[in-house]
Amino acid sequence: MISIDFGKRLKELRVNAGISQEKFALKIDMDRTYYASVEAGKRNISLFNIKKIADGFGISLSELFENL
Repeated sequence: MISIDFGKRLKELRVNAGISQEKFALKIDMDRTYYASVEAGKRNISLFNIKKIADGFGISLSELFENL
């Protein structure tokens, strides 16, 4: 399922960046519990929020979706 794979990708990027869910969510102005549910694959996230996440990691949208 794409939402679970996407969540795993986000967690991989965040862990590689060495940042907690809370700090990353604050960085991108997103509620931590919302972001945690996205990482867990429990949300059908909007394009607007996907773009916020990509910007937070400093990568393009295509890079965010790499290997999905």
